[in-house]
Amino acid sequence: MDVNPKHIAIICNYELLESRVGGMDYFFWAFNKKCIEKNIKVDWFFPNRASHGDYHQFNIMPANNVSLEQHFTTYLKTQKAQYSHIITHFIELCTSFYSTIKKLQRAKVIVVDHNPRPLEGYSLKKRIKKRIKGWLYSKHIDLFIGVSDYTSRAILHDFGRFLRDKTQTIYNGVYMDDIIPKTTKRILINPKFLVVSHLRESKGIQDLIKAVRVLPSDLKSDLKIDIYGDGPYKNQLIQSVSTYKLEDNFIFKGSHSNVNELYQHYDYLIQPTHMECFSLSILESLAANIPVITTPVGGNLEVVTHNENGFIFETKDIKALSSILSSVIEGNKSIKGNTRTLIENKFSINTMVYNHIEILDI
Repeated sequence: MDVNPKHIAIICNYELLESRVGGMDYFFWAFNKKCIEKNIKVDWFFPNRASHGDYHQFNIMPANNVSLEQHFTTYLKTQKAQYSHIITHFIELCTSFYSTIKKLQRAKVIVVDHNPRPLEGYSLKKRIKKRIKGWLYSKHIDLFIGVSDYTSRAILHDFGRFLRDKTQTIYNGVYMDDIIPKTTKRILINPKFLVVSHLRESKGIQDLIKAVRVLPSDLKSDLKIDIYGDGPYKNQLIQSVSTYKLEDNFIFKGSHSNVNELYQHYDYLIQPTHMECFSLSILESLAANIPVITTPVGGNLEVVTHNENGFIFETKDIKALSSILSSVIEGNKSIKGNTRTLIENKFSINTMVYNHIEILDI
């Protein structure tokens, strides 16, 4: 067997929860497996240790109650590990953390940006701060990865266009094998809807509640929208549903580890998000042959085409969302084509893993 000198560290601020297995978990499992096949040693730095799924095969150094940046810096100072590559996920870009890494290691440093941007943009103070951080600390980063073209553009906008030559896009992908596609025809009149989302204000589910509120009573009589997910905004959403007397329309299902098997039982995913990077829920839904009703934020328009595999409405436009729902419920609007093929061809987890392995040659 050829000896591969690559020894990489992955620092990922992503809590490992058995109750919430998502697209990133599948990516980490597939990436680690491919690294094993290629004789690449990987040290994983997560907030916590886990053994569900394939995590029992990982070499995890948990941060526990310490920040990941502090934990990794301490590890470098106290251990003898020498890395060929250091990769960060869900870690703030262009901070002094990266200059510290470069003082301690000769590794190539790659940052993967999963962060959505606010709809109205950053404040002037924050924009200036990010630009200064870009000038100060980007020189310690060898490659910036955006998970969509939107994200790659945002990196340049935030930190400076001088980073163009070391910024590229690697799309997020989904694990197709575990997503059961819908094979029956979508219901034309009064179809079934679901939401799959972390329940926070920026996901815009409050807009969906308001849009349903203004629907005619006859359209609401049989309308069911199942909401999968949990989060800090859950109680406010439940209160809104109660205030508008929509308890028969919205069912809060909580977090499920097998949502990939449940999409097939629905006809449309609704994602009224205000800010997004590149939505794995949208990819999973389309992979399950379920069209998407969503907003044009983040990378959504890079995968959803209006009237082809979903419907697009302007962010926070409750009237427009209500109009789409009305037309879909009545059968005046529908998506008839197969939405899975696009995801198979362009946004599979195999493609994502291949591209992430390729960048280790920098």
